[in-house]
Amino acid sequence: MTAANIPDRDAAIGLLGRLRSLHHEITLVWADGGYTGGLVDWAKEKLDLTLQIVKRTDDMEGFVVLPRRWVVERTFAWLMHSRRLARDYETLPAASEAMIRWSMITRMGRRLARPRAGGRR
Repeated sequence: MTAANIPDRDAAIGLLGRLRSLHHEITLVWADGGYTGGLVDWAKEKLDLTLQIVKRTDDMEGFVVLPRRWVVERTFAWLMHSRRLARDYETLPAASEAMIRWSMITRMGRRLARPRAGGRR
């Protein structure tokens, strides 16, 4: 989570570095067309991460499901179920990040507590 005045490509450098230091097992990252250019080469050279760009082509018309893009859109939809995340109430990026974490923890807790088919847990 960064302030709104920081470009996404600049924020991606710190985010990818943090990702690599915390999760060495991750080798592939999907990103949209806004992350093309030198960031792809930088991620490969400095972090040994493959940054795969998922973007629309000019010949696509209408609604087209793009590979892996639906995962991000689904996650945003889940986050919008949280009242505090449906509007931009937070003034600090750290507060927004905390609310996103809280929302996802709540969602995961509900999934884990849900009874399984056949009545077993």
